[in-house]
Amino acid sequence: MSEQQVDTGRRRFLTVATSAAGGVAAAAVATPFVLSFFPSERAKAAGAPVEVDISKLEAGQKINVEWRGKPVWVVNRTPEQVKNLPKLDGKLVDPASEVPQQPDYCKNPHRSIKPEILVAVGICTHLGCSPTFRPDLAPADLGPEWLGGFYCPCHGSKFDLAARVYSGVPAPKNMEIPPHKYMSDTRLLIGDDK
Repeated sequence: MSEQQVDTGRRRFLTVATSAAGGVAAAAVATPFVLSFFPSERAKAAGAPVEVDISKLEAGQKINVEWRGKPVWVVNRTPEQVKNLPKLDGKLVDPASEVPQQPDYCKNPHRSIKPEILVAVGICTHLGCSPTFRPDLAPADLGPEWLGGFYCPCHGSKFDLAARVYSGVPAPKNMEIPPHKYMSDTRLLIGDDK
């Protein structure tokens, strides 16, 4: 064998080996970048609809659910609480829910599909605090005209039992009603209404 043939073979081997190593390195660098375009399982779960069993939710009670990292309240209003909702219209900023903060099927006086069941995102529209559930009538700290609702302890915003904001408080608008639907009389799906 001549010296020139050995050099050509070696050169060819080094070129192929270097190209292969470069291709593997490029694929290793590109893989995380390409995978970043697809949502993680945690991200998928964070935005996924949440199924809620409301079979044990008694009249006058509230349960908390998490959807998209936000607290969502499911309240089973008593017949008296539903009956009292129109009495507050004159004290509210947007009693007819003209500002679109709810799906069209919840644009009614009770802001819900079923009059007794309220589904609302439990975040104050002022600065994002979570109001407390105050179903009691005329408590000393909220006054004799209080017919039940939600009170934000951060800055004093008040909402009725349809999550509509009172006039004269820091919160500018009603609380959000998320998309939802009933899968049965006792099963509720929050985050999907198709």
